[in-house]
Amino acid sequence: MSSSVEEFRTEVRSWLRAHLTGEFAALRGRGGPGREHEAFAERLAWERHLAAHGWTCVGWPEEHGGRGATLEQQVAFHEEYALADAPARVNHIGEQLLGPTLIAFGTPEQRERFLPRIVAVDELWCQGYSEPDAGSDLANVRTRAELRDGAWVIDGQKIWTSLAHESDWCFVVARTEPGSTRHQGLSYLLVPLDRPGVDIRPITQLTGTSEFNEVFFDGARTDAAHIVGAPGDGWKVAMATLGFERGVSTLGQQVGFRRELEAIIALAKRNGAAADPLIRDRIARAWTGLEIIRGNALRMLDGVAAGAPGPEASIGKIYWATWHRELGELAMDVCGADGLLAAGEPYDLTDWQRLYLFSRSDTLYAGSNEIQRNIIAERVLGLPKEVRG
Repeated sequence: MSSSVEEFRTEVRSWLRAHLTGEFAALRGRGGPGREHEAFAERLAWERHLAAHGWTCVGWPEEHGGRGATLEQQVAFHEEYALADAPARVNHIGEQLLGPTLIAFGTPEQRERFLPRIVAVDELWCQGYSEPDAGSDLANVRTRAELRDGAWVIDGQKIWTSLAHESDWCFVVARTEPGSTRHQGLSYLLVPLDRPGVDIRPITQLTGTSEFNEVFFDGARTDAAHIVGAPGDGWKVAMATLGFERGVSTLGQQVGFRRELEAIIALAKRNGAAADPLIRDRIARAWTGLEIIRGNALRMLDGVAAGAPGPEASIGKIYWATWHRELGELAMDVCGADGLLAAGEPYDLTDWQRLYLFSRSDTLYAGSNEIQRNIIAERVLGLPKEVRG
């Protein structure tokens, strides 16, 4: 690793040590999947503090408000952020997904309008892809949009829209060519959520919290200029966004997984579960799996450095999602009978209960295991395509 990367890593570590103090000290470890409800306003203030000191969008080009950090420096940032147990980010979708998409496909006017507000964390974004009949099958989109009187008029429904209730804007894949099917005739629209015709309804999850939402569009409008790419290019742009999603933050995620595993090992030693040879075997397998997750992430980043993630992105998603779900099961078995008890009113879960329940969704969101296997089979191995009715 070059000295510039080590210097960058040291700078990140020092800054986090100096600033995760005072009013922000209590935010360590707060937020994240299944816990997005925790201290949201305070985490938003923290993220704006990051922005004020130039620590958002570090991988973006400097002309778009970033630091122009190399891929290795971005990895260092996310690893150090996770190692510091800093709070989960609230601007991930804008910074990691939409921003790079606008840099690659947006017009100069779109970049000027939206990118500075993402860098400053002045506007939060959510992703309008999944629908009730098109979860991981994005090409089955039924939400429609029609260009009328200088605006796109949108009708339809999106579901499992993370943090829509906290967001200002949503990038929406909609069918804009009547009669089109599958990948054809889709467009990628930028839609404000504070307009008439937008109804956001939180979905209560197994954890009792609601970080997901369903979003209804009933004649909702967005400016005609708020389309990324040409009409009908929505599939290409949407796939590029998903490519950006499998980015450098995966190594920071792996650091968080390691912290969870180490805590489970400590619990097993304290309560005697480690005396069970089957538990010890599962812990050993989990540790080995964690090393494989890191190896997959590094292989995927080789693809990112070459210009686009390869099949490693799908392989890595299946592996870490399945591993994390099994880690939740291991946690509950280590807890034993205590894991069956939840706190009384107000209803709350332990960290292990929340891990177990929320990790059930890991194999579903960001592309279900079944869809990822189809991608690998059809596009990588060249096997016959799945028969679709």
